[in-house]
Amino acid sequence: MISFVKFIFLSIIAIVTLPVFAERAVITLSEGNTISGSLVHERPTSIYVDLGFTVLEIPRASIVGIDMEGTAAGGDVSTVVNHGLFQTLTDRQAMPIGDWVDRYGEAVVLIRTPTGLGSGFVINPDGYLITNDHVIAGEHDISVTVFKQKDNSLERVQFDNVKIVASNPGADLALLKIDLLDNEKLTAVPLGESNDLKQGQSVFAIGAPLGLDRTVSQGIVSNRNRPIDGRVFIQTTTEISPGNSGGPLFNLRGEVVGVNNMKVVAMGAEGLAFAIPANVLKFFLENRDAFAFDPRNPNTGFRYNSPPSAVVNDSSHD
Repeated sequence: MISFVKFIFLSIIAIVTLPVFAERAVITLSEGNTISGSLVHERPTSIYVDLGFTVLEIPRASIVGIDMEGTAAGGDVSTVVNHGLFQTLTDRQAMPIGDWVDRYGEAVVLIRTPTGLGSGFVINPDGYLITNDHVIAGEHDISVTVFKQKDNSLERVQFDNVKIVASNPGADLALLKIDLLDNEKLTAVPLGESNDLKQGQSVFAIGAPLGLDRTVSQGIVSNRNRPIDGRVFIQTTTEISPGNSGGPLFNLRGEVVGVNNMKVVAMGAEGLAFAIPANVLKFFLENRDAFAFDPRNPNTGFRYNSPPSAVVNDSSHD
């Protein structure tokens, strides 16, 4: 899990509940129908809409988009855009880190293998989640711990039926799937636009550094495009440690803008953390069939062998 040569690979975790609204909203359902009413309460897996004569609970898994007609103090005005396996948002407002930690705690998970641990985050309520490839590389015995909210407490729920759907060692990304029970859904996080990040912009991470789950750390974007070994990373000052690998890097709009990956370890080096941009993650997800995991295929995930050497041994010539 850890490379001590120059970088240390890491991992991350988050936490959830939602504010109360009393603003008009138009909810678009997956069947194409729309519902108009006052959005009065949200939970990780559902929302509550006042229709005037009754309050209707709508599962988030059935929602394609939510258009707000007004903003309450502290309200979340945003439109959900469905991209199949993941979602993005438009027009979402920034809120304090604590509010986002409350909202997305259930979406950030702890990943364990026989050789170590890391973090990950749910991108789809049906149990699809993201982590670093190096967290699960070479492993088949993978467990995921979800921290579910029960009233005012958290309940640890461990899933051992976890499979690798796709992996890209070159980008150090992996897509996992938890086999859920019928009608069981998980809280999912939206993906943001990493190309919109600015130097000095505030970001935060939630994860399990050294196994200390649900740890929150804050920093700023030092450089949006930092090249390292032919790959581009988001450089931040966010404090991350071994165990943060695969966890989400959030902006203050509660969107995942990066996947925490590694940090520099050198004498006197501080505040040098790196995350895989969300746009790289989106490319991986949109082309996941190319990286489909097959345990029988050593080249799974575009793991190509090195080309033959261009140098010819003189002894082979007459």
